Amino acid sequence: MSRTTAPPRQRALVAAFTGDEPWHRLLHRIPDRQLGMVPVTGALVLIWGVFALIDPAFLSAENLVNLTLQSVPTGVIALGVVLVLLVGQIDLSVGSVSGLAAAVVAVTTVSAEWPIALGVLLALAVGVVVGLGYGLLATRLGLPSFVLTLAGLLALAGVQLRVLGPQGSINLPFESWLVRFAQESFLSPLAAWSLVACAVAVVTVAQLVERARRIRAELPVIGLARLLLRVAALAAVLAVTVGYLGTERGIGYPVVLLVGLVVVVDVLLRRTRWGRAVRAVGGDPRSALLVGVAVRRTTVSCFVACSTLAALGGVLATGRLAAANQGTGGTETFLTAIAAAVIGGTSLFGGRGSAWSALVGVLVITSISNGLTLLNLDTASRYIVTGLVLLLALTADTLIRGRRTRDATPATRLRP
Repeated sequence: MSRTTAPPRQRALVAAFTGDEPWHRLLHRIPDRQLGMVPVTGALVLIWGVFALIDPAFLSAENLVNLTLQSVPTGVIALGVVLVLLVGQIDLSVGSVSGLAAAVVAVTTVSAEWPIALGVLLALAVGVVVGLGYGLLATRLGLPSFVLTLAGLLALAGVQLRVLGPQGSINLPFESWLVRFAQESFLSPLAAWSLVACAVAVVTVAQLVERARRIRAELPVIGLARLLLRVAALAAVLAVTVGYLGTERGIGYPVVLLVGLVVVVDVLLRRTRWGRAVRAVGGDPRSALLVGVAVRRTTVSCFVACSTLAALGGVLATGRLAAANQGTGGTETFLTAIAAAVIGGTSLFGGRGSAWSALVGVLVITSISNGLTLLNLDTASRYIVTGLVLLLALTADTLIRGRRTRDATPATRLRP
C-alpha cells in the first residue's frame, strides 16, 4: 500500500512542532548569549528609522553625540544588572546605590573639600560594601534577592538623604575634572581612528586564532571568506560611526569608558573560568554545585560587581549633571537600568545574556526617550512606549526559552 502524502497545511503544522522549519533551524544556530540580541538589534534599527522619518534631526550628528553621552550612566548600571541576572538574581537597589554614590562624591568634594579622586574612590567603596552585604545575606541566609534589595533600595535612599543634608542639592564646580570628563572630553580624530584600527585588528586576530583552535579540535568552523566578511562589516560600522560623529564633537571619553567596560566584561564572561561559572550558576545552581562550581562565591562576586558599577554610574551621572540631589538615582534609574538589560536580551530566568545586552538595551531606551523629546511628547508617553517595548522583549524571551526547552525534549516533539 502506497504511503499517502500529507496535505500542505498538515505538513506545515508538523514542521512547526518538530522544529523543521527554516526559522526554527536558524533559531538553533544562534548561540544562547546572542539569541536575545537579534530581535532587539532589529528593533533599534526600526526605532531609528521611524524617528528619522518623523523628524530628520534625530539622526543628526549633534543629536547622536548627545544620545551616546546620555546613555553612559544608565548603561554602566545596566551592565551590572546583566551580571546579577545571569546568576538568576536581581538587584532593585541599583538606583539608590548610584544616588548614594553621587551624594558621597558631592559632599566629600564640595562640602569637605576632599580631592575628587578620593571622593570617587570612596563612592566606589560604598558600592563594594553594599554588594558584598547583599551577596552574603543572599547566599548565607538564603534571603530572596528581590525582597533583600527592595529593603536596600529604601534604606539606601534614606542614607542618601542624610548624606546630602538639609540643603538637598549640591552643585559641583564646572572646572572640576569629573565634570569636564563627563561633558567636554572627546577623542581627537587621530585617537578615534587609531582605536578603530586597533579594534578591527584585535577582532581579526581573535577570530583567526579561534578558527585555528577549532580546526585543531576537529570542530566545525565557518568559512574564511565569511569570517573576513564579518570583520569587514564591523570595520565599516565603526568607520561610519566615527566619521559621522566626527563631523560634530566626536566620541566622548565616557562613551569609550562604557564600551571598554562592556568589552572587558564580555571577555570575562566568555573566556574565563569565572564567566563559565556565572552561566552555570544561572542555568542550574544545583548542577553547578555538583560539578564543583563555587556557587556562593560566584553569586557574591556578581552582587559586588553590580553595586560597584551602579556606584560608578552614579559618579558619572554626577559629572554629567554637575550636581547631586535628592532625585539622583530615583525610581526611574533602577527601572530603566533593569529594563535596558532585559530589552537587550538578558533573560530574567538566568543563564542567558551577554555584556552587549546592556549597551544595546540602553541605546533602545535612550533612543525612545530622545526621539519622543524631539517630538515634544510628555514623560507619560515615554513611559508608555518604554513599557510596551519591555513587554515585547519579555514576551520574546519567554517564547524563545519555551521553544528551546521543548526542542531539547524529544518526547514533546510530534512526529508525522
